[in-house]
Amino acid sequence: MKFKIGLLYLILFGFQIGYSQNRQFGDFFKPSDSLNVRRQNTVLLSETVLAAGTLIGLNQLWYSDYPRSNFHFINDNSEWLQMDKVGHAFSSYHSGRLGSEMLQWSGASKQKQLLYGAGLGFAFLTAVEVLDGYSSQWGASTGDIIANASGTALFISQELLWNEQRLIPKFSFHSTPFANVRPEALGSSFSEQILKDYNGQTYWLSVNMHSFFKESKIPKWLNLALGYGADGMITGNTQNIATFSTSNPERFRQFYLSLDVDLKKIQTNSAFLKTIFSLVNTLKIPAPTIELRSHGAPKYHFVYF
Repeated sequence: MKFKIGLLYLILFGFQIGYSQNRQFGDFFKPSDSLNVRRQNTVLLSETVLAAGTLIGLNQLWYSDYPRSNFHFINDNSEWLQMDKVGHAFSSYHSGRLGSEMLQWSGASKQKQLLYGAGLGFAFLTAVEVLDGYSSQWGASTGDIIANASGTALFISQELLWNEQRLIPKFSFHSTPFANVRPEALGSSFSEQILKDYNGQTYWLSVNMHSFFKESKIPKWLNLALGYGADGMITGNTQNIATFSTSNPERFRQFYLSLDVDLKKIQTNSAFLKTIFSLVNTLKIPAPTIELRSHGAPKYHFVYF
């Protein structure tokens, strides 16, 4: 499941980048002031084809290598110190956000943006859970479905409440030695490790302070970021570690406090730059950081990513 968590975001990222490479710059990136039926149909058709094609590809290339079973659920809520669940929420939020922004680009109504765009991530990731449910190797996870719904709800609720995103999930990554111990599960290359090695992943909730204190002199782009990570994980739980390593690293949680930048708050008249800022705004900006662990003394990082 770790590889598939970020899959939809990568699809939507490629979808938007594909436009930027194959169309002329300029007004193309500017959202339509009114409904552009051609743009809307292009977005809906492209998203549907990409999502359906990806599910078919996963079914043939991933699940076909493992025995099928009757549909069943599993309880994996205690695994990976819940890093996978946070990853599900992150992926659902941003795939929904990008889907909504693409419909906004077409001039679709706010209702359609939230219903068809923001719901895309939850629908796709839920379909993946169904495929998991019919595989004897895995199983549908109630925890994953709840996490998917939480990410979608975080985006939609802020749009309905504030008409803006004040709380933005973000991501950062650094390589760890644990991938070398178990590369088949944690990644044999850097690109695989970004998706698979939970030890190097950090998920952030980036809070735009000016949005909550609009009369203050806080820069509109300055955010306060709260992070969560975990370390010492070779397997999903503490069982069977000896199968993969002679050592028994201690598993612990990590909590972070840092500063960040909301790139979408940077003023620019370029619709192209706004698109780039929107895509890059999924990543936490490196900054001085305080780290608190579930055990041990606090650590201070001059720059943490």
